[in-house]
Amino acid sequence: MIELSNEQLTIKVAEMGAELQSIIDNKGHEYLWQADPQYWPRHSPILFPIVCSVENDTYTVDGKEYHLPRHGFARDTEFSVVSQSDKQVFLSLRDSEETLKVYPFHFRLNVNYTINQNRVFVVWHVENTGKQEMHFQIGGHPAFYAPGCEAGQPLKGVLRVDNKGQLQGLKSHIDGSVEMEEIGIDSQDGLIHFDDEFFAHDSVKLHKSQTSSVELLNPDGSVAVKLDYSCPIIAFWSPYQKNAPFICLEPWFGVGDPRGYKGEFKDKPVINHLLPGASFLGQYVITIGE
Repeated sequence: MIELSNEQLTIKVAEMGAELQSIIDNKGHEYLWQADPQYWPRHSPILFPIVCSVENDTYTVDGKEYHLPRHGFARDTEFSVVSQSDKQVFLSLRDSEETLKVYPFHFRLNVNYTINQNRVFVVWHVENTGKQEMHFQIGGHPAFYAPGCEAGQPLKGVLRVDNKGQLQGLKSHIDGSVEMEEIGIDSQDGLIHFDDEFFAHDSVKLHKSQTSSVELLNPDGSVAVKLDYSCPIIAFWSPYQKNAPFICLEPWFGVGDPRGYKGEFKDKPVINHLLPGASFLGQYVITIGE
């Protein structure tokens, strides 16, 4: 386990999946969900090269079928540590014989974690190291304890986004698929109240870059955790009917297949493309407290 620390925060990162596994403040308070398998056995997986699901775990590249499980393989693959200091670590994953069986592109995925005061910077750098155009999705899935909630007790809480207008989401299904049909998200002046029923149809997905920040509020209205991002979709999720005491705040450059999708991988909605030698850079920032 890799540990980074400053005067305000200590974080831990695993080489398996380059997964952020702990964020503790200088008072010893843990903010990141600690992966109790009774509810959900992960902390903050990286979603690559797909986000959510492809139809029947199957997708097509140039007419050939490939198979990937939900959210892809990066979260279950060991990364290499490229460099490390007290406040920063770089990890990297390259294609292999095994990845090429399920994803026919040569790539390098670099992940950087940096702590600065009460902030954690998460940076993804995707490189196309092959000779053909590459298609991919990438996303984050950090889970945070819901303030004031206990395991096994009803989930409830409040989010605040930086858009006080009417919010639009995508109709979602529990299998990870979506319909490219907008549905209204209940909010008032940027406040979104959530409970277990909020997640009855899987994650709630705001699309078309409607927001660039979301705050998870304490019961007294102060900010427990803030996420800043610049991506097409932000998703919110907690496992339905489990009374799990956490909520995931997920910045995505991608989305699941439209229900019944039969087209080529490159033509699905919210997909990224890289020419040979090109690269992609994405980032989100976690701020602890105000």
